Amino acid sequence: MTAPRSLVTGGAGFIGSELVRQLLDRGDHVVVVDNFVNGRRGNLPDAGADRLTVVDADIRTARADSPWLQGAAVVYHLACLGVRHSVHSPGENHDVNATGTLTLLRACRDAAVPKFVYVSSSEVYGTARWVPMTEEHPTFPCTVYGGSKLAGECYARAFHRTYGYPTVVVRPFNTYGPRSHHEGDSGEVIPRFLLRCLAGQPLTVFGDGTQTRDFTFVSDTARGIVLAGASEAAVGRTVNLGSGGEVTINDVARLVAAAANRPDAAIVHDEGRPGDVLRLCADTAAARDLLAFEPRVDLAEGLRRLRAWYDGQGVSPASLLEGEVVRNWVAPDGRAERP
Repeated sequence: MTAPRSLVTGGAGFIGSELVRQLLDRGDHVVVVDNFVNGRRGNLPDAGADRLTVVDADIRTARADSPWLQGAAVVYHLACLGVRHSVHSPGENHDVNATGTLTLLRACRDAAVPKFVYVSSSEVYGTARWVPMTEEHPTFPCTVYGGSKLAGECYARAFHRTYGYPTVVVRPFNTYGPRSHHEGDSGEVIPRFLLRCLAGQPLTVFGDGTQTRDFTFVSDTARGIVLAGASEAAVGRTVNLGSGGEVTINDVARLVAAAANRPDAAIVHDEGRPGDVLRLCADTAAARDLLAFEPRVDLAEGLRRLRAWYDGQGVSPASLLEGEVVRNWVAPDGRAERP
């Protein structure tokens, strides 16, 4: 039997590269489409490289006759620009995340790709009105990023309802782990906290730190995405991928300090981030029912694994933090779009 051919947009990114590993591990041929704005070739695995094709392309150029679409059994669409990027460049963020998704959906349907998995974000919810948050929780995004991801969801669901095209929408909550972004406007809280701790620098908490998040280790998130691609029951559905628990950012700072063996690390507070979500916590019943998904790595274990990964990189934390911009929602060199 011929191994399935899976296509991963944004496959050289953080979650995308872990998804690529898991697809290769199960025997797939994998095509990665990435324009390497945020992704890195170094994120991609060496194991299974004979079944890995890497295409440097922008999803906004997708057409039914794009060579990289031909023969794909499932498209996993992760390519996007992030939350902080949307604060300083809302137009570009929308163009990639929303219009790019619509362009890709049209190309995939016209190319008769059998299934499309859209990887959205818990940011579509905005701040929780109740927890845990089911998929029926109101969507009220706080940022253009959240709005653009919600638009992509709506397009994916519309293609299913209008054209009968098989789409699945997954909403990962806050993912962390090896190859996570600490740099630039893609930088996230856990890798930044850990590197600062290891470098002997204070941990910067934006706002009062009582904001909560539902953190999920990257191998769990990627496994949920694989399961979504394999599930017929999930077609036409929207599914949360999270741990089902919430933790404050203040507590995350203390847990990271413990993982770094620096329980006395200084924690400082800065101004709140624009459009910051105040509370997130996933209801994971649909993931259990439709995907048989259960997270396997708790936060303490995940932090130990991330610290071990950084320790094995042979690069000092201080050097990784060179050029760090603390308020990473500010455009580099002041090059911001007009809102």
